[in-house]
Amino acid sequence: MTVTVLAITEPEIKPAAPLSKVMNERLQRLAKVLQDEHLSSLSTVEPLYEDVVIYISYNKNYAVRWRIVNDVPIDTENRVAKECDKLGYIKWKTETLNIFKAP
Repeated sequence: MTVTVLAITEPEIKPAAPLSKVMNERLQRLAKVLQDEHLSSLSTVEPLYEDVVIYISYNKNYAVRWRIVNDVPIDTENRVAKECDKLGYIKWKTETLNIFKAP
């Protein structure tokens, strides 16, 4: 199984706020560590041709949240949840990824 973790970062605004830049870099780093270290055991899960795609982002309180964005077996979802729980990440609770509010 191929594991892909993508960081959903805040868009770069010129001039970039220093905190925003640091938080985006941290999120990119956390995504790489989650993919390469914590979920590396999923790469040997059968069937090997399937994928699991996980988005991570910050919530409004700057806690890291995660969400699997494709269909995977329930045992794969449980393994991802267990690893994310160990790291203190919370499950993404919205039904959609982008929620746009009218002005």
